[in-house]
Amino acid sequence: MMLKKWENLPPEMQTEEVRKYYDILKKKQVSLFFKRMFDIVASSIMLIILSPAFLILAIAIKIDSKGPVFYRQVRVTQYNKQYRIFKFRSMCQGADKGTQVTVNQDARITRVGKIIRKYRLDEISQLFNVLSGDMTFVATRAEVPKYTVHYTKEMMASLLLPAGVTSLSSILYKDEAALLNAAEDVDTAYVEKVLPGKMYYNLKAIENFSFWGDIKLMFMTFFAVLGKEYQGDYVAEEKESGVGV
Repeated sequence: MMLKKWENLPPEMQTEEVRKYYDILKKKQVSLFFKRMFDIVASSIMLIILSPAFLILAIAIKIDSKGPVFYRQVRVTQYNKQYRIFKFRSMCQGADKGTQVTVNQDARITRVGKIIRKYRLDEISQLFNVLSGDMTFVATRAEVPKYTVHYTKEMMASLLLPAGVTSLSSILYKDEAALLNAAEDVDTAYVEKVLPGKMYYNLKAIENFSFWGDIKLMFMTFFAVLGKEYQGDYVAEEKESGVGV
């Protein structure tokens, strides 16, 4: 994945805040090339290997509740471009008409959905998006447009790379639903309390980007799904600055 020339970026991304991260990635074109090659090869192999699992999940979803097998929600990826994500449907049909953030004990989640969300099986269908180039294995998790409109100028730098299947922020905030349970307005709480913390790690990941760092993160994701807990440093810095998560 080669970066566009600076002058070809969307106007909203041609800012001093984004330039800092753009210059970092521009120096790592070789790593970006191998990142894309890995995405193509790995997603192709995994789609073949996991095809029986796809069939089983599809049957279970159809038996459990009415609606399509896949949930095709509009998300935002590289260069602020919109695309439709592939996810195995874990909620009842029409669930996205309300808030687009999920909390614990969400009544919209189906019986099969509870299982596939627990083990993140709903995510494996994103391999189609990785193969097509709309996503990559490791980068900032894809957000819906209603949340990206709240991005600061610096946060827009996270859109220099395609949306990711996993990231350090998604590992550290894997239980974000618990943080939102008590919120009166879930959407506002997400934008004001959760998003800043996640973006701290997303931007830090761009600063430290490397191909081998991506591979390490994929292993961390695997262990996180199995129950391993990881600690970040955002909360400590947050206390010093007086900003609440």
